[in-house]
Amino acid sequence: MIIVLSVSVGILLIFQFAFILIRVNYFWKDHQSDLPSDLPFVSVLIAARNEEIQLPMLLESLEKLEYPDEKITFLFANDQSTDKTEKLLEDWCGKKSNRKFITISDSEIRKYHPNGKANALAILGDFAKGDFLFFTDADCEVNPAWIKTGIAAFGPKIGLVIGITQVSGTDFFGRFQTLDWLNTLGLVKVASDLGLRTTGLGNNMVIEKSAYLQSGGFKNLPASLTEDLEISKSIANAGYKISHQINPGMLTKTKQEDSIKSLLQQRKRWFSGVITLPFFWLILLSLQFFYLPAVMILVVHNVAFGLGVFLMKTLLQGVFLREVSTRAGMKLKWNYLIGFDFYFFLINALTILYYFWPSKIRWKSRDYS
Repeated sequence: MIIVLSVSVGILLIFQFAFILIRVNYFWKDHQSDLPSDLPFVSVLIAARNEEIQLPMLLESLEKLEYPDEKITFLFANDQSTDKTEKLLEDWCGKKSNRKFITISDSEIRKYHPNGKANALAILGDFAKGDFLFFTDADCEVNPAWIKTGIAAFGPKIGLVIGITQVSGTDFFGRFQTLDWLNTLGLVKVASDLGLRTTGLGNNMVIEKSAYLQSGGFKNLPASLTEDLEISKSIANAGYKISHQINPGMLTKTKQEDSIKSLLQQRKRWFSGVITLPFFWLILLSLQFFYLPAVMILVVHNVAFGLGVFLMKTLLQGVFLREVSTRAGMKLKWNYLIGFDFYFFLINALTILYYFWPSKIRWKSRDYS
């Protein structure tokens, strides 16, 4: 019975990636249209808490955006930072009139949401006058074409567009994170192109203003630590479509998690949202998780067959990641692919254990139950 299940998991994963490759190569949707001659007004909303190290890189990338100053406003929420974040924002926003920052006061904590980031974005939403609202994180860097590419990705009834984010892995640990993010977002892209419900991406997404207002925005989200997933649900429930645009213009870069502890804290928070996903996503993620134990059982039972399944799946997944990374304008370290399944299983096994461990989630120097 165990052998049959193991064979089934291995074969299903091979067929999954074969199907995905067909979708990527022949049915890829490039949501790119011509920009209007009169460029729309946009707002960029960013919540920041204790980001003095990474924030300068974001601000530098925002200055390189290829969009007229008179058509864009930058809105920052300093969420009670205890480092130099407020000073950095004050200096940067003071240079031009289209830049504004507010500091969340003690009385505004949990005003709309127990999640600090969602609460800060809900407050910023009252200041956003743009036809399109762009969201990224204070520890990211955006592409100069980010605004134009994001606007051009909208079509009829599309309310939210998510981009592609690359983890800037600088070491062994970080490069596996790069592959992990690319693999996940590649699967989200295929699901999105199929019309299946997916998620938002808090560090790289655009929401059309009327869709934001009709959905209730961040103010009306349920209590959750995955506000990007919840806003995507809200916008979909309001009758809008969600699309995923992967190309160099929509590429955002973010830093890696530098320790197992910080990575597990991040994953524990994400896992609280994963368990609320539609059933087909849970099946897909379960297949990914149980693949390595299944293939190891096959190797023990029949070395040639087990290794054949492992190599075939690794090859198909590698081609898939190459296709997605090429379309995103990313460069990868391919020699890490052979060990990716071991990393994936270990991190997700630890995440599941850590999720059920009776401890609070620590995020941005705050503890959440």
